[in-house]
Amino acid sequence: MATLYITEQGAIVRRVDERIIVEHEKEVLADIPLIKVDQVVLFGRVGLTTPVIETLLEEGVEVCFLNQWGRFLGRLQPAQGKNCLVRADQFRASFDADRATYLARQFVKGKLKNMLNLLMRARREGVNLPEEPFLEINQAIKALPRAENVDGVRGLEGAGSAAYFRVFGKLLKKDFQFHGRVRRPPTDPVNSLLSFAYTLLAKDTASAVNTVGLDPYTGFLHKDRYGRVSLALDIAEEFRPIVADAVVLSVINRGMIGRDDFEQELGGAVKLKDDARKRFLAAYEKKKQSEIRHPYFKYRATYRRCMELQARLLAKYLQGEIDKYLPLVTR
Repeated sequence: MATLYITEQGAIVRRVDERIIVEHEKEVLADIPLIKVDQVVLFGRVGLTTPVIETLLEEGVEVCFLNQWGRFLGRLQPAQGKNCLVRADQFRASFDADRATYLARQFVKGKLKNMLNLLMRARREGVNLPEEPFLEINQAIKALPRAENVDGVRGLEGAGSAAYFRVFGKLLKKDFQFHGRVRRPPTDPVNSLLSFAYTLLAKDTASAVNTVGLDPYTGFLHKDRYGRVSLALDIAEEFRPIVADAVVLSVINRGMIGRDDFEQELGGAVKLKDDARKRFLAAYEKKKQSEIRHPYFKYRATYRRCMELQARLLAKYLQGEIDKYLPLVTR
């Protein structure tokens, strides 16, 4: 099963028997069996008929809405799981300072270790990297157990991430410049790709969290804020280096996306052009469907499946079925 991305402006999504049909001006753009789709992502002006909405909700298929440029707007999700007990445990843990701090440490530890492993892999492949970022990220990891509260954990996450992004540009093999992370809005091509990848990742971890019955809006590392999927962002942290950053590096270094594939909006924001966005979505989906050996469950699973497995591990920890939450760390 896979995600169906629809980027054609003015397209209409219909249901015909047990198939999803995407049309634009009477031309069929896609004809896909419903059974092969587990998520639909719409960019900009894309319409859904009432029958297809009913069918998607009945089949448990989530629909995500992004604007034409890839900014997340909202989601249409199936009814939440009936296990209200796991959500009650989640809410209690969010008000327990010790448990919230523990989980924040684990999310950040996974992220920083995966950042470190990505840099180590690049060095083995011949990229000339200074020693300082390795030392600083390791120091942040070692200091995590001493962080007394969530704010302390956030500070260590910020220090480790700053060290990582100081040398991220050295991993780029093509004619792209990167001088540090810039958000809201991203003002250069690399930051534009990173922001887009993180948006895609967050909607996938939100789907995973919802699947296991947790509340995506109540987190531990990320502060709760109206409309913010804080728990989805928490779990996304450990996947950022190994999925989102990895895809950005891949599409640039393999020449799949070039500097001419971007345009600048009024206000300075840099965005992908339509055709390039389709190529990036294909690369992201391919990465998400690639398999790794899950370090806890000891079997091979796609990254998409691993997001759900991490959400299930978190639910088991919150309900007291396991003593620890172990972040996903890859080599």
